[in-house]
Amino acid sequence: MTKTIAILPGDGIGPEIIAEAIKVLKTLQNSFALDIHLEHGLVGGAAIDATGYPLPDETLDLVKKADVVLLGAVGGQKWESLEIARRPEKGLLGLRSELKLFANLRPAILFPELANASTLKPEVVENLDILIVRELTGGIYFGQPRGIHTLENGERQAFNTLVYSEHEIERIARVAFESAEKRQKRLCSVDKANVLEATEFWREIVIQVSKDYPNVALSHMYVDNAAMQLVRAPKQFDVIVTTNMFGDILSDLASQLTGSIGMLPSASLDANNKGMYEPIHGSAPDIAGKNLANPLATILSVAMMLRYTLNQPKLAIAIETAVSQVLRDGLRTQDIGQNAISTREMGDAVVAALLRSA
Repeated sequence: MTKTIAILPGDGIGPEIIAEAIKVLKTLQNSFALDIHLEHGLVGGAAIDATGYPLPDETLDLVKKADVVLLGAVGGQKWESLEIARRPEKGLLGLRSELKLFANLRPAILFPELANASTLKPEVVENLDILIVRELTGGIYFGQPRGIHTLENGERQAFNTLVYSEHEIERIARVAFESAEKRQKRLCSVDKANVLEATEFWREIVIQVSKDYPNVALSHMYVDNAAMQLVRAPKQFDVIVTTNMFGDILSDLASQLTGSIGMLPSASLDANNKGMYEPIHGSAPDIAGKNLANPLATILSVAMMLRYTLNQPKLAIAIETAVSQVLRDGLRTQDIGQNAISTREMGDAVVAALLRSA
């Protein structure tokens, strides 16, 4: 049965990196018999420019009908003067909320060829393979009330609410425990339970859920210590589960262990494994349109799409093998090496490596 992929290029470098991912998808369609149909939509700043809204109804209808979503990136300085409710990032948050994508999987895997690209010593990061499971539709990014108001004394005050319900914590914990069962059976839950009641509650619920997974060793770590440990001894971690905001920060930190944020894909899943797939980096408006961006995180996001939603694990492995091959061949974009090749050249190289394996 044909699977519909909603393509949302977004802003900045989004259209450039998505173009390379589409090359890979069309190669799989034409040479590997992948039965897919691509439909395009607008989100973020591009949608604001065209419709006035970061997530127009047409795009929302498209992604709800599609089997899976591939997203580039959203945001940029061009739209920062808008009120928060109308900024491009609200389109991204709206997608996560409307599609109920509560589980964000962010693998931090170091390709052996990029050991020297990391800012840490090779012996610290070699064979690195961490999975960060981030709760995605709750916490301080979605909590109410929020806003800016004026106090009686005339001073302005801003506020956001960190709130989690028991079911929100339980369902993301189960995703993390089940992921850990398939790996090294070690799960570290990251919180700030010493000062935040919401994350003290988080820890309580994670411990309750752990009783259903006796084969997984559960540990706990405060977020500040976790950040330090990720750069001190990252290989102590197997799977990390944490809140929306902490996961956002820690996964970006973990990206530098692998050499570049341009190498890390992600999957955002609902309860039925329908997902939205995207690189974890932003729109990088400073290099947009210059054919310099690294498309590998987006291409690796396609591999995650094939594995988690489209149930095509062999094709996922084929993409990952092709990416590894181009790195072994010494090909690099500017973020991971000298004598860099362009965005399009990197995409072409991955396609060529795929075709050699067909």
